[in-house]
Amino acid sequence: MSQTQTSESILKPAVFFDRDGVLNKDRGYVYKKEDWEWMDGAISAIKKFNALNYFVFVVTNQSGVGRDYYGEGDVKAIHDFMKKELSQNGAHIDAIRYCPHHIEAKLEEYKIDCSWRKPKSGMIDDLVSSFPVDKSKSLLVGDKKTDIEAADHAGIHALLFQSDNLDEFLTEAGYF
Repeated sequence: MSQTQTSESILKPAVFFDRDGVLNKDRGYVYKKEDWEWMDGAISAIKKFNALNYFVFVVTNQSGVGRDYYGEGDVKAIHDFMKKELSQNGAHIDAIRYCPHHIEAKLEEYKIDCSWRKPKSGMIDDLVSSFPVDKSKSLLVGDKKTDIEAADHAGIHALLFQSDNLDEFLTEAGYF
């Protein structure tokens, strides 16, 4: 079987999670582990998607970098912390994409209209091109209109999370 045939035969669905307000409680520009608090049901929801053989991705705008509230090293550190906590609970995230840019950024190098910044779909598109994702069976879970718009631009289903328990929300939506 050729490499192309192998890749096509192993397409699998993905769940794309926004971070702040979906996986963790949004306290505004969370970048330190002391300020991190998992959303109720987030770890169990990720673990269930892992068991269902979904790719689990995080796509998050992080304009706090461009606004000079914290650096990219801080973003990577909090993501490493997330991954470690998930691993200790038998769950994992396959990949994370973040956008540090904002058109009104304080730091000039981040002051761009980036294709990765939601509501644009660049982060999702990058993950879809990097992994064998079945877009027709995938979804994005976000808590803002911009998340839903990014999913629409990428051609995947989206759910607007407006609850306090991610696992219960996704169960009610029929995913578990």
